[in-house]
Amino acid sequence: MTTAVRPPRPYQHYVYAYPHKTAYRRLPDRPLLADLWAGESRRALSLYAHIPFCEVRCGFCNLFTRVGAPEGLTGRYLDALERQAVAVRAALGDAEPVRFANAAFGGGTPTFLTAAELARLCDIAELRMGADLRAIPLSVEASPATATADRLAVLAERGATRLSLGVQSFVEEEARAAVRPQRRADVEAALARIREAGIPVLNIDLIYGIDGQTAASWRHSLDAALAWRPEELYLYPLYVRPLTGLGRHADPEAADRAWDEARLARYREGRDHLLASGYEQLSMRMFRRADAPPQGPDDYACQTDGMIGLGCGARSYTSTLHYSFDYAVGAREVRGIIDAYAATEEFDRALHGRAVDEDEARRRHLLQSLLQARGLAVAEYRLRFGSTPHEDFPAELETLAAHGWLADAGPELLRLSPEGLAHSDAVGPELFSPAVRAAMAAYQPR
Repeated sequence: MTTAVRPPRPYQHYVYAYPHKTAYRRLPDRPLLADLWAGESRRALSLYAHIPFCEVRCGFCNLFTRVGAPEGLTGRYLDALERQAVAVRAALGDAEPVRFANAAFGGGTPTFLTAAELARLCDIAELRMGADLRAIPLSVEASPATATADRLAVLAERGATRLSLGVQSFVEEEARAAVRPQRRADVEAALARIREAGIPVLNIDLIYGIDGQTAASWRHSLDAALAWRPEELYLYPLYVRPLTGLGRHADPEAADRAWDEARLARYREGRDHLLASGYEQLSMRMFRRADAPPQGPDDYACQTDGMIGLGCGARSYTSTLHYSFDYAVGAREVRGIIDAYAATEEFDRALHGRAVDEDEARRRHLLQSLLQARGLAVAEYRLRFGSTPHEDFPAELETLAAHGWLADAGPELLRLSPEGLAHSDAVGPELFSPAVRAAMAAYQPR
């Protein structure tokens, strides 16, 4: 008789990049960017600009951001971002044409910037980095309060193809419970302005697992979002993290398995409702309307292609090193890092990061492919590494299979089952290397 393997808790880490940033450390040799990018492909880079300002800090937020900005700080920040862009573009050189396949402005809240500052941010991307924003997909994050007509007009004119609005809940009581106070009428007005601006893809972010949320109130938020026929919907489980507003007041019992089961129930309800409403599931979180317009020539592959990150909270990826600036969550530490960034004159070296060796590259490729609903084509992995995932990670894949998280998709496709997709935030950590696990465990939140 076989004893069933008890799966780990479903909500461990939101894995959107690997290695996790808490595994980064100060780089003692402070390598030159020109050396890091020597020999790296420039055919399909991703450009990301990080704006670390918000009008309010949500209770669940652990992003690198601060509330508000003293007089002149956003201007000084953009000055520094432009200096960084000049230094990075020089490091890329001209030996090989530099081509960006997509771009994104995130944060924080990029639309915290004024319309004129957003125009300047676009100028930096275009004139300093050489990204043709009107020819590639450009995604921008916004909040209801900052999605104003003048800001949206700038973004639409400069080529934004996707606007992601952080709504979280259409139920005002739930928004307050998540320390995201907002009026339903203001959210609806922001959505109307986005539609009027004509940006092709609207994404709405919703959160499940909020204190007091029920199946009925969750369905209410889903239907309120669907009324706008968004091209995309992201469904996020609520996490209560260290040093966030909710984390400071969390009841230890709130993180027990009963909460896990409640979140799983809301996830399944949301997934099934969106699938029945004509949406396709692309990942645990991402749902896209089946008839949504294409976003353009997006040929960037997150598993293999490089990323250029501008701003003090952005990461950059080469094939052998992931790097960024210092990281923190606590308000005082974040403010100090932002101030130091704004005062920086030289941006020609990498300061914090983590080396990516052959084993980590294989793990990253497997992890970032497997967490997509379409899965991993074994032929692509074999072509890149000369082996198969089962040869490289037999124990990890055996564990996933024992939990019932792998689909029976044949020998040439490795894909999560529906339950595996539901447990994506546990699947990802199963594939972390021992070295990355140790570095994350040693990280001291601040």
